[in-house]
Amino acid sequence: MTTVVFSHGQESGPWGTKIRAMADLARELGCEVDSIDYQGIADPSERVAKLIDEARGLDDTLVLVGSSMGGHVATAAAAELGAAALFVLAPAYYMPGYEELTPVPPDLPITIVHGWRDDIVPVENSIRFAERCRATLHLIDGDHRLTDNIEDIKRYLKHCIKSVHR
Repeated sequence: MTTVVFSHGQESGPWGTKIRAMADLARELGCEVDSIDYQGIADPSERVAKLIDEARGLDDTLVLVGSSMGGHVATAAAAELGAAALFVLAPAYYMPGYEELTPVPPDLPITIVHGWRDDIVPVENSIRFAERCRATLHLIDGDHRLTDNIEDIKRYLKHCIKSVHR
């Protein structure tokens, strides 16, 4: 079985519009889904610890999905959790003043989706990270929230899940 675990961004919640749409797709593909609630936790390292704590017991093929700070969190936890794949949207990598917190790329398939018009996390940050680890990178005509791009996101996520789903 495959379980997809979602990590939301700093200003959103565990079952926002994008996560609900992606979770529906994952269920259609026969996956279990979960979304961690980080509301009230501002510190990224505390979020990473919470994700590891909540997902550690899963005895499944694990796909971690994260948006913005959730992308950072999912990336930081992926190796320890033995994730099979990582799918991140506008991940908060190399943020000014916090560059040293950018996780080391885990050795697993990574897909990054980032909007060209993102005014929160510079698109160059995802390009830099993808270049460092040879991640699959999709640059699309979207802003930071990527809510207008949900069909593209679902198509990329479907490919990611199908590449590891058993």
